[in-house]
Amino acid sequence: MKQTVSAAVDGHGLVTAWSSGAERLLGYEPVEVVGRPAAGLLAEALPATATIRWRAREGWSGLVAVRHHDGHHLNLLVEAHSLLDAVGETHWFLTATGAEQPGAPTTEGAGAAGAAGDEPGTATLKQWALDQIPLPMALFDRQGLAIALNAAMERAVGEPERDLLGVRIGKSGHLKGLDDLDEVVERVLRGGETVPREAYLQASGEIRAWLLSLYPVKDSGGHVRAMSFAAVDTTEQVRARRRLGVLNEAGLRIGTTLDLTRTADELAEVCTEHFADFVVVDLLDSVLQGQDADAAPLRDPLVFRRAAQRSVLPGCPEAAVPLGATHTYPADSPPGCALAVGRASRHQIDAATLQWWTAGCPERARSIKVHGMHSMMVAPLRARSVTLGLAIFARHRTADPFGEEDLLLAEELAARAALCVDNARRYSRERAIALALQRSLLPHHAPRQAAVDVASRYLPAQSSAGIGGDWFDVIPLSGARVALVVGDVVGHGIRASATMGRLRGAVRTLADIDLTPDELLTQLDDLVLRLDRENSADDDLDPAEAYASEVGATCLYAVYDPVSRHCSVARAGHPPPTLATPDGRVSLLDVPAGPPLGVGGLPFEVAEFDLPESSVLALYTDGLVEAPDRDPDDGYALLHAALATPGPGLEETCDTVLRSLLSERRTDDAALILARTRALGPDRVATWDLPTDPAVVARARELACAQLSAWNLEDAAFTTELVVSELVTNAIRYGGPPVQLRLIHDTTLICEVSDASSTSPHLRRARVFDEGGRGLLIVAQLTERWGTRHTGTGKTIWAEQPLPAPSG
Repeated sequence: MKQTVSAAVDGHGLVTAWSSGAERLLGYEPVEVVGRPAAGLLAEALPATATIRWRAREGWSGLVAVRHHDGHHLNLLVEAHSLLDAVGETHWFLTATGAEQPGAPTTEGAGAAGAAGDEPGTATLKQWALDQIPLPMALFDRQGLAIALNAAMERAVGEPERDLLGVRIGKSGHLKGLDDLDEVVERVLRGGETVPREAYLQASGEIRAWLLSLYPVKDSGGHVRAMSFAAVDTTEQVRARRRLGVLNEAGLRIGTTLDLTRTADELAEVCTEHFADFVVVDLLDSVLQGQDADAAPLRDPLVFRRAAQRSVLPGCPEAAVPLGATHTYPADSPPGCALAVGRASRHQIDAATLQWWTAGCPERARSIKVHGMHSMMVAPLRARSVTLGLAIFARHRTADPFGEEDLLLAEELAARAALCVDNARRYSRERAIALALQRSLLPHHAPRQAAVDVASRYLPAQSSAGIGGDWFDVIPLSGARVALVVGDVVGHGIRASATMGRLRGAVRTLADIDLTPDELLTQLDDLVLRLDRENSADDDLDPAEAYASEVGATCLYAVYDPVSRHCSVARAGHPPPTLATPDGRVSLLDVPAGPPLGVGGLPFEVAEFDLPESSVLALYTDGLVEAPDRDPDDGYALLHAALATPGPGLEETCDTVLRSLLSERRTDDAALILARTRALGPDRVATWDLPTDPAVVARARELACAQLSAWNLEDAAFTTELVVSELVTNAIRYGGPPVQLRLIHDTTLICEVSDASSTSPHLRRARVFDEGGRGLLIVAQLTERWGTRHTGTGKTIWAEQPLPAPSG
């Protein structure tokens, strides 16, 4: 068992009392020690803490090395209590418990137990274990002064125990990052708490991370007698956690857009915030021009374009190449070598290596010297087997050079950023292709017609979704009429643009045969269903591509007749048109919505309107009025307000509408057509009802010639007479009453003959001796174009011829 012994010492350090337990433990009789200096019993000098407290007349506790009567040494855990006598002099009452050093005899037999070969006691083994534990540990008294350290702590701080004893915790200069240390010590010593803390320990110029556990040392009664802390080196874990934190932050901050330069700048920004003083991102110029670096060998010198650069210094003064400019590196330079092997590399900058970094660029050499760059790393940007460029990291304000941890972090960041850069590159390339395809399919200018004045706009989306399938068209029809169409294909990208082109071509074809709006949408609906079935049958598509290939669209088709000022409109799931009349009123036209194209099996309805002359009809896609941050009703209100205050012309009104409704970061395409209606008055149209008598053909020619004279178009009389003669004859011979002849003086001269029959005539080759069959052939040869359109009461055969050039 442990022995607890006692003794007394006066203020002059002389032993004044000696217990029997002290005699048994140390082998000294009272007559040998009483009245003599207590220092004579010491095997080593008192710890610095004990000396300080002794002089301050304050109680203390700690390990003390003493000499046994037979000469061997013992470690005793001594507690010293200061006492005052009647005259105010200090006396000391000491208690001690045996705590032997490794190799010393146990306290259970000071003399005999020292013989060689004796098994060490439990106390000795415990002391050995505490002293040899690989975790740094330290013991502090109740004033926070160090009274003991183990060997691991001496190794951790790089100083011997004697230099640290008596030093208050946190004052040795080794412990960093504990701003609340005084509060923690108070909680441990006064409150008896165990407090974990993360801190940094500096030794031999290196700072390492430690997890500390500060805990109270209590006696058998539960009273706090001292404080100890144990430390675990967590440097590697902290570094790994830091690296994962940076990578996680990079995952959130790099690649937020599909813009190449923004993505490169996000990489540079993250790196300068965490471990580099200067970062540049250079992309291969060939890659930016649409070529893959692996498609052809890298040339010497390598041509780069500066995509981004960041610095810890304001204004990025280290940059020797401006943003967007091209520059070169030799193939055997550090950047060239890193690009060739596809691995990140670390470099110390000295006079020998400086020439490789600055070859061919004196400005780069000057910058490295002026700013004192001493350490650099190069990380290639490579994704999907394509070499895109590289990132260069430099240090000049941070004294430590880049280490292996920094190199690993830079390589991982570059790999992540390369994927984002490649995504942005692919998106930019596909967007450019889709936009070029779409613009080639959209009308570049309004066709020549007099029914409406037209202004149009198409703006692609600015989001990562890509180019959509919005389209519009203006199609001249027979009888001076015009068709206005606007549509929106579901989806984005090249596939949506190609589908848009097919639908636009189909609408033009269907419009040429003069289908009514509801019939045209029905035919278009069937076409979309066929396209969808064709795509669904493609076995080469993966599930994502198959989903993206699903065909759907919305469409609005309107036909305006300037003679009657009548407008027929049908829509397939598309936003309704808006009408602004000359009196300033703006309203949505009530057109039945109809199902989107591709649903199938549901009818479309036509709405009929009479439009005042100079009314403005607005057709648009949903991207104009709808936005993620705006209610659709608010979009329609903005549209109405813009149309209620028109500009001096339709082009200016278009710009006003776009400014009112579209933001810089629009997420969908937007198409807009503004059509101001015109009217052909009675002075430009002549109509005659004719009897079904072959003799009326001559009368019809006379009426036509008289009208041409009134219009000063006598030069067109010969052709017109032939056309009128042939068409009226066909109507009387093969059609049914009533028969009507109409001439329209528009941008062309139009001749129309209507009858009640639904049978369409067609060209045929007449044999030599045939008496008929040549009429329509003559009409086709003499006119620009001709055709048939069906009406609710029969059909109309029409022919157009150019107006004769004005005489003089």
